Amino acid sequence: MFRQMRRKAQQLTEAECIEVLISNTSGVLAVLGDDGYPYAVPLSYVYDGRALYFHCAKSGHKLDAINNNNKVSFCVVDQDLVIPQKYTTFFRSVIVFGRASIVSNENEIRRAIERLAVKYYPDDSKANRDLAIERESKAMCMVKIEIEHMTGKEAIELAKARCGSNDG
Repeated sequence: MFRQMRRKAQQLTEAECIEVLISNTSGVLAVLGDDGYPYAVPLSYVYDGRALYFHCAKSGHKLDAINNNNKVSFCVVDQDLVIPQKYTTFFRSVIVFGRASIVSNENEIRRAIERLAVKYYPDDSKANRDLAIERESKAMCMVKIEIEHMTGKEAIELAKARCGSNDG
């Protein structure tokens, strides 16, 4: 169903892909938008070991698109170092394919909000975090992306460096 990566030497392992998802703070969600146009939007997210979660307003382009077609992709760029002398970049990125849905279970919503809050403000007190969640949670919608396929890729120079190869 999903394409295999052509350049296997540059493919990240599943563990490396997961590390990219955990360690980064933003990605780009791609959906099928209005009139069949792709719609890609940057957003903050959290990975819980099985799925990605993000919050948004209770109405808008993202939710309309997800309700019309729940197949999405999500891309996280971990590194993009431009090497002008070689006309290239030393990049590392992960793309997730999956199905997005609006979370309706109150316990799951609360857990996702707490994970987001801890990820983006880890030094906050529990009391302050709880107040912020209570204040903001009624106005937001929580979306979950169930991961069906994940792939990561890095520049060949990075792959060779990791493997200890000096040729190239």
